[in-house]
Amino acid sequence: DIIPQPLLAQYLSMTDPARAQTVDTEIAKHCAYSLPGVALTLGRQNWHCLKDTYETLASDVQWKVRRTLAFSIHELAVILGDQLTAADLVPIFNGFLKDLDEVRIGVLKHLYDFLKLLHADKRREYLYQLQEFVVTDNSRNWRFRYELAEQLILILELYNPNDVYDYLRHIALTLCSDKVSEVRWISFKLVVAILQKFYANSANALGLSFINELVVRFRHSSKWVGRQAFAFICQVGMFSLCFCVYIKFG
Repeated sequence: DIIPQPLLAQYLSMTDPARAQTVDTEIAKHCAYSLPGVALTLGRQNWHCLKDTYETLASDVQWKVRRTLAFSIHELAVILGDQLTAADLVPIFNGFLKDLDEVRIGVLKHLYDFLKLLHADKRREYLYQLQEFVVTDNSRNWRFRYELAEQLILILELYNPNDVYDYLRHIALTLCSDKVSEVRWISFKLVVAILQKFYANSANALGLSFINELVVRFRHSSKWVGRQAFAFICQVGMFSLCFCVYIKFG
C-alpha cells in the first residue's frame, strides 16, 4: 500500500547477478546506495521485504557494494530500531569488521553512531574488537588510524571508566607512538579525553595510574619523540594533568 508492488519487485530484482552481467555492472552498487531510502519509505514494519536483499548485497563479491552498505549501516539502524538492528544488522556489521580496509573504513567512520544504538550488554562485546582497527591491510594507510582515534574520543562516553582503562587505554597508548605525526597528535587528544573521563567519574585511582604510565612511557623515554609526545600531552590537557598532579602530591 505504500509503493506500487511492481516497483518494489523491480527494485528487489536489481540484486540478480544476471542483471549485473546483461544490464549494468554497477546496478548492485546503486541498489545498495538507495536501500536506506527504500527502508525509510517502507518503514520498519515492512523490513521483511528488504531483509533478504540486504543480506545478498552485504555478501556481494564486489567490495564497492559492501563498502556502500558499510557507510550507511548506522542510518539503517536508526530506521529499524534496536530490536531489528540486534537481530539483522549486527551480524552484517560483524562481517564488515573483518572485511577489506576499503569496507571497514565505512564502519569505522560511523562506529560511534552505530554502537550508541545498541544495548549496553551488546555494545560491551565490541570492546575487545576495537583494538583490531589498529591493524590495517596497508600500514601506510595512516588515515585509518587517525579516524580510529577520532571515533574513540566519542566512544568514551559509551563505556564506564574501568572498561576504558582495561581496553581503550591500550589503543590510545599504541596510537600515541604511531609513525605518523597526524595520528600521534589526535591520539594526544584521545589521551586527554580519557583523563577527563576518569576525572568526571571520580575515578582518581585510574587517572593516577594512567598518568604514571604516561610518565614512564613518554616522559622518561630514551627517544626524543617520546619526550616530545609527553610535552604535547601536557599542552593539550593541562587541566587534567594538573588535577592528577594535585591529587598525587597535594
